[in-house]
Amino acid sequence: MEFACDFVYVPPSTSPKDHHQANGIKRSALLPPTSWVRPVRAPPPPPVEVKSGRPPPAKASEHPDRSKREETAALAPCFYDNVVSELKSPKRLTPTRKTALLPPHLRRSPSPDQRDESIYDDRGSRSSSDTDCAPNIQEGGDLDWNAPTRTAPSAPPLPPRPSLIKNMPEYVVLLPTSSSAKKPFLCPPPAAPPPASTDNKEPLPGNPNVILVSLGKLLSDKVQHTQGKPNPCSRCGSVLDSTYDNLTNGCYFCVPPERSTPPSAGLHHGVFVLSSAENLPTASQPLLIFCIDISASMSITSQVLAGEQSVHRSRLEFVQEAVLLCVQKLNKQQPDTPVGLITFNYEVTVHGYGDFPSRVLSGDELMDSDYLKVAATVFNTPPPLSHTRHLLEKQVTALSAKGTTALGPAALVAVTMASRHPGSKVIICTDGKANTTLGNLEVEDNDARSLLSSTIFYQELGENAANQGVTVSVLSIEGTDCRLDELGRLSDRTGGKVVIANPNMLQSEFEQIIENNTIATQCTVTLMLPKSMRMRGEKEAGHKAERKVGNVHLGKEITFQFVANQGEASSPASGSTVSVQLQLRYTRRNGWRMLRVFTMTRNVTRESLVALSSLSLPIIQLNSSQASAALAVRGRFVDARRESEQQMKLIERVIEHNRSAEDTQTYKEWVITMEPIYNNIYNFTRVKSVVSDSQSLTDAGAALLYAMKQSNRKTIMIKNHQNLHFSPHWKQSKY
Repeated sequence: MEFACDFVYVPPSTSPKDHHQANGIKRSALLPPTSWVRPVRAPPPPPVEVKSGRPPPAKASEHPDRSKREETAALAPCFYDNVVSELKSPKRLTPTRKTALLPPHLRRSPSPDQRDESIYDDRGSRSSSDTDCAPNIQEGGDLDWNAPTRTAPSAPPLPPRPSLIKNMPEYVVLLPTSSSAKKPFLCPPPAAPPPASTDNKEPLPGNPNVILVSLGKLLSDKVQHTQGKPNPCSRCGSVLDSTYDNLTNGCYFCVPPERSTPPSAGLHHGVFVLSSAENLPTASQPLLIFCIDISASMSITSQVLAGEQSVHRSRLEFVQEAVLLCVQKLNKQQPDTPVGLITFNYEVTVHGYGDFPSRVLSGDELMDSDYLKVAATVFNTPPPLSHTRHLLEKQVTALSAKGTTALGPAALVAVTMASRHPGSKVIICTDGKANTTLGNLEVEDNDARSLLSSTIFYQELGENAANQGVTVSVLSIEGTDCRLDELGRLSDRTGGKVVIANPNMLQSEFEQIIENNTIATQCTVTLMLPKSMRMRGEKEAGHKAERKVGNVHLGKEITFQFVANQGEASSPASGSTVSVQLQLRYTRRNGWRMLRVFTMTRNVTRESLVALSSLSLPIIQLNSSQASAALAVRGRFVDARRESEQQMKLIERVIEHNRSAEDTQTYKEWVITMEPIYNNIYNFTRVKSVVSDSQSLTDAGAALLYAMKQSNRKTIMIKNHQNLHFSPHWKQSKY
């Protein structure tokens, strides 16, 4: 199990409301910013001096207007750093800066030579330069800045600090002075923090939370199995450490996010044998069955070069030559492999061997699926190729083309025969649509009910084949129409290939299918996340996904996407950890039913640049190919394009951030592979049906998309190089 990113990425919150809720306290809008520091209360001012010959100041009750002005002059400098007293004197304080929140009568700006600045230090002591800064107030309410006999009344003490507010602003008090020289600050103002990077706070396009599961590598490893049975959680099914038996009623993966803790009880790695020794089935040698179309269309010829001469050869002759060469090579490398031969036109023939004669199924027998299954079950398994090679070569050489195409009944018989031997392969080679009653694919524009019946037939046949460990591959000949969008369902479900082959390339396609051995069958992959996360793109939209893979070969790779739940409270916090558990249930070739468990933990980040720096392009590209193709084969073309475009934007951000020449070249090659998804998906679709508004894929589109859906990192790289070599007119990327 590999993560595309070394971190679990949670998009940063862009709402101020979410920011306040993240601190646990909802601050009032009337409170000042939290980045400032509030000073302690200032000391009380000295008493007002009264000289002889002058009457004492009147009380507030005697002169209400003057008292009100004095109170305004005293209170203004204490609570605001930009307040100017509105007095009758022509000399007024000038604010250090203007603020739109000031009332209109406080927005006048006197000359700067009539002001001075001083601050209180952290202990609340006043600067020594402030002793001469208090103006004198004469009778009548006028201010005389030069009169030495009076000092301005000082401000009352600041209100007590609320207990919930830890950070308050550092108030700046403005007092007048007779000196025009500016006095320096007692201490320098705090340095402003560097501006945060916009790229680091902007959410990433696409989704970097991708997990790659290399099934071929994980299931082929020879690992000693763990003694005992797995200890699952009774609620979610996660496998726990055997020492935590008391946690079976709830675990990290099924408790609410606010009560979740790191999975100390989670099993980090383990391999268990699920089937008991006495119930293990007997292992058998897998079969290889060639299912060959010998209908009339296979007699169509094409001109080819044979040395220096040009000759005409039929499609059936190309198939016969490819099968004979594969049989000869297989006899040298794997002589113990049983090989069977089934041919179909207007009837289905199961070719015999030795003392077992061939069996021919025709007429009404081809319309009864139950009868066909019984006939296939009764027919004995062929012996090893080393005993039947010469007879098989004679049977292949004697084939002739005529009649219709009973592909559906032939596929049912072949899959039923191979189901008795898990790990078997069926190779269907045809050049046209199935046109008999069972599995008819020529009725799409005339009878919607028959087409739906055929679609269900191939889907159920593929499901049964996958459950029995049978891999079905479909090869069509170039220039024909076989409705591979329907036949491809059969191959895709079983892990087989869907190929449109040039007649001269049939042998190499046959050999690739034969050499790709099945290492495990009946494979089911389960991925579990905490409840603060959820799966994306799966049928189960919750924190648990289960995918039936079926047959697994050495190159099999699948990907998953997951995201954080919506909302600040439910998503994991930055700096926390998220654990993921992977469970693989499968059957070995010896018949043992196994369970393999992995649990991995990753840190959470909300920083976009951190996620970009550790992102793996091959995993993101593989996931985009598989996810887009899976949507397109189901007819969801708009969703497929949207998915691919989002992931392409993410890949472009990675390339722009890393600025790697190798990544840029890989991106260009990958864009060619994905070009049908981006631009030409409708070039691979048929005209709408007469009885339905739905669109189906052409053979070329179906083969391309099914290949993308079953691709891995290696095949994508090979395909990229091939496309780059044979596509000189691809669009230039901005990179």
